[in-house]
Amino acid sequence: MVTPLKVVAVNGSVHQPSRTRVLVEALLGALEERLVLDTRVVDLSEIARPLGGALSREELPAEIEAQLADIESADLLIAAAPVYRGSFPGHFKHLFDLVGMNALVDTPVLLAATGGSERHALVLEHQLRPLFGFLQALTLPIGVYASTADFDGYQVGNGPLQERIRLAADRAAPLFASHARQLLRVA
Repeated sequence: MVTPLKVVAVNGSVHQPSRTRVLVEALLGALEERLVLDTRVVDLSEIARPLGGALSREELPAEIEAQLADIESADLLIAAAPVYRGSFPGHFKHLFDLVGMNALVDTPVLLAATGGSERHALVLEHQLRPLFGFLQALTLPIGVYASTADFDGYQVGNGPLQERIRLAADRAAPLFASHARQLLRVA
């Protein structure tokens, strides 16, 4: 019996529907094909208003405190944010400002972002990676960026985005070999 890997995904978009949420679901789906997972999604669209009103963790409602505890206890964190004006949204940053200072030390983090065009693709390297580096998390080498052109409405389009999602899952899965799905061999 394989113990499920606790994967917590943070969807940093405050909008519904959200291409960032679609990307999160696609990443979780690709990982679930390779690993046995227990997944949770922290969706900023559901908690942004009460989160924004809290200046400290003690001011958070119990529901958001529980979601922070999930983030802090994740075996693997997926951090996905839309790009606004060249960076991630303030509510996304505020959420991670309230995470315990040493809670993500050595936690693997798969970075993902969405934006209007390819010119924002470096947000993974110039904004997200430094944030999680400061928190001493272990950002996985391959992140996934998707522009509006990579989607068909609010679905992952065919082609390069699907390949980037597959590659990210392929590279992440060996890090969690003890959680790998057992494949049935058919002779």
